[in-house]
Amino acid sequence: MDAITEDIAESPEAMVTGDRSLLLVEDDKLFLQRLARALEGRGFVVKIAETVSDGLQQVNTAPPAYAVVDMRLADGNGLDVISALKKRRPDARGIVLTGYGNIATAVTAVKLGAFDYLSKPADADEVAAALLATAEKKTVLPENPMSADRVRWEHIQRIYELCDRNVSETARRLNMHRRTLQRILAKRAPK
Repeated sequence: MDAITEDIAESPEAMVTGDRSLLLVEDDKLFLQRLARALEGRGFVVKIAETVSDGLQQVNTAPPAYAVVDMRLADGNGLDVISALKKRRPDARGIVLTGYGNIATAVTAVKLGAFDYLSKPADADEVAAALLATAEKKTVLPENPMSADRVRWEHIQRIYELCDRNVSETARRLNMHRRTLQRILAKRAPK
């Protein structure tokens, strides 16, 4: 390895200097469009994909410098896109977004090449900060993170929406009594 290559290997931000190509892979169309517009406004050249297969195709065609990938997509796991990107372009930075954050999936994401891991809902500022952070200075924890009650409520709401607002099906999938779920759904979102 020559001196220039060694400097690049030690300085992650040098790897992507000038190249602001970004691939967004997300199956929530509204969130995808808003995030794409917001990141374009921050100087990224954004391409979008709504499925793992479309994301893999775009990675194989023109691997971007950055990627923001939802973990769970309709046709598979977003980590496949991160893994393929790291193989095609080792200097790329991939961020994994998920509504189902836990330590095991975060560790898996990082092992497969993700630079960072953010829980939904993440705004454009958080995503841009995570993409542009150096290895020594990753994103800072928010001053007022969501409470555990709020995270639980958001998860229940997401499953409820995915079940087409069917209380019985949602309760079955969450392994919860239907009446308990109805009481939770009737309350306001916790702070």
